[in-house]
Amino acid sequence: MAVLQVRIVNQSTNPLPSYATSGSSGVDLRANLHQSVVLKPLERALIPTGLFIELPEGFEAQVRPRSGLALKHGLTCLNSPGTVDADYRGELKVIIINLSNEEQHINHGDRIAQMVIQKVEQVEWLLVQDLAETERGAGGFGHTGKQ
Repeated sequence: MAVLQVRIVNQSTNPLPSYATSGSSGVDLRANLHQSVVLKPLERALIPTGLFIELPEGFEAQVRPRSGLALKHGLTCLNSPGTVDADYRGELKVIIINLSNEEQHINHGDRIAQMVIQKVEQVEWLLVQDLAETERGAGGFGHTGKQ
């Protein structure tokens, strides 16, 4: 399998993001905090990671929730998946919201999200007057549901 090399600056004391298993799609992002963050129910915060990346043109990073964190603690990412564009050079930060009924604590080094690197295509729009017909046509939300 070909491996994409991505330049990264780590200004945290956390290890570099890594794949937990050989079949993992994403790498865990960890909180880079000087003091713990306490999120009340329905409260959100922007959590820094201390990481800065230089993606090759034609790629994006998608920041996604961690399923265990969502299930066990009610913590998830807003703007999900968050997109990090190839030309962004700022610190990676994650918008975390507490959807539980209890206060949740985020500590330095906690795994707060996962990041997946994806190839992306840019498009050139071709303005036309009509589109090709399909069996679905304009059917939208729920149109193929139970009859």
